[in-house]
Amino acid sequence: MANGSLEAFIENVSGDSHLRVEADLGDGFVRLRSAEAERRQAAHDIRSTEDIVIEMLRNARDAHAKSVFTAVSREGGRRRIVMVDDGDGVPPALHEHVFEPRVTSKLDTMHLDKWGVHGRGMALYSIAVNAETARIAASDAGRGSSFVVETDLARVGEKADQSSFPVFERTDAGTVAVRGPKNILRTVCEFALECRRDCTVYLGSVTDVVATLYAFGLSSLTAASRAFGRADELPVCKRLALAADPAELAGLAGSLGLALSERSARRVLDGEIAPLSPLLDRVRIGNDAPEPAAPRTAAPCASQDARGLKLAREDLDDFAGRVAAAYRDVAQRYYLEPDVQPEVRVGKDGIRIHIPVSKLR
Repeated sequence: MANGSLEAFIENVSGDSHLRVEADLGDGFVRLRSAEAERRQAAHDIRSTEDIVIEMLRNARDAHAKSVFTAVSREGGRRRIVMVDDGDGVPPALHEHVFEPRVTSKLDTMHLDKWGVHGRGMALYSIAVNAETARIAASDAGRGSSFVVETDLARVGEKADQSSFPVFERTDAGTVAVRGPKNILRTVCEFALECRRDCTVYLGSVTDVVATLYAFGLSSLTAASRAFGRADELPVCKRLALAADPAELAGLAGSLGLALSERSARRVLDGEIAPLSPLLDRVRIGNDAPEPAAPRTAAPCASQDARGLKLAREDLDDFAGRVAAAYRDVAQRYYLEPDVQPEVRVGKDGIRIHIPVSKLR
């Protein structure tokens, strides 16, 4: 059988997917053949921090993320971007492979948007070859991801003005015109507006994003999940809610690539740092009449009562005793040391319980 006839026969049986794939990496990820990657356009042209940010955002969106949290920081000539999302996630075995050329999970779902074609397996590769470091801090299949990218601004520059908020105006033709420097703020705002039906975007400092992720987890995890859950078994976006004290919050944040001091962690736990609002809430389009807001997944404030909560000492002791008694039943079933003294701390955003766990010897 001639080669052309063989290819036609296989295509009739299984479609043309195999002709576009060089290797199947498992879990839905493939490495495209060079010809297929070229058909989907050439490698991304990364020239600035803003280029990196938009590619990371598109990557989260195409992984079906509904909430995307972007933390940006700068120290001297180094820029650091941490992007946490609740999308499809990446299995641990593929954490390094996704930064290789032509590796993608989008064999049949490449995305064409205002920034071009996405889904040819070149975005993360192009970021990695231009950045000083590019890695996945935390991710697993079905649990979202945290990507960390660090750049040398002498090598990959950015707009000098990173503080000006863009101005959006409706033109006579019905399109939206944007004024202002094409900085990170503008880049993320334009993405949030363009993809408002796909996902909700948050942008802020590391501390801001930690506070937002902490509230995000508190709003959805049960008391049992917070008391007995393991970080690596939870969605990445909800792990910070497991923290019972500043040291633990700083440690959990660090595992996502969000470096945080214990002092800042204390401020988050005490409710002194408010969670971010969705970035789109700050975008106003001139000449537009207000329209109903599209449903979005907001990270609610961990505390709705700034006055806080106070318990009498006898009530606090009684509560701690009841918690200790309940824990003894659990400890007996799991061969843990039963005689522990729970640490109960009352803050203005809730009651936190920390139980030291050790196995029976």
